[in-house]
Amino acid sequence: MSSVVVITPLVIASWPVITAAVTGAVASMGFNVVRASSPQTPVLDEVSARSRVEIDVEDSEILEGAVGSEQIVVEKDGIVATFSRDARGALKLCMDGTVAKSELKRVGEDLIQRVTQQFVYHRVVSELKKRNMAIVDEQVSADRTVKIRVRNIA
Repeated sequence: MSSVVVITPLVIASWPVITAAVTGAVASMGFNVVRASSPQTPVLDEVSARSRVEIDVEDSEILEGAVGSEQIVVEKDGIVATFSRDARGALKLCMDGTVAKSELKRVGEDLIQRVTQQFVYHRVVSELKKRNMAIVDEQVSADRTVKIRVRNIA
């Protein structure tokens, strides 16, 4: 007997869990972590001739009570991406760079997709282990779709 489960991402976690997902995802895209900083720290020293795009992550909530920094700043090829928690508690991404706004938005949306996928993947694997299920096979297709075959060992 087999079944197919499609998971709809809902990102609800504490800041340290989000930080782990962000650092894993951005590293796979060639971004470097510039700093994890407090929200009061300015992201850019120069703002002339730069474009800026803000992207809210739907269905996300960063739980309060986080210890440490509440921003992650990453950079690649002059594009700076700042992940933070907005006033409502949702994950927010701010993209800054000297490229067109449309390019910033495209890169930002790709970043968000990778972070969400990283978060959901680790959450699913953790839940499978808690429920005594073994991963039999795992495949990642060219479009980054992840297929996991599991077996109940209980």
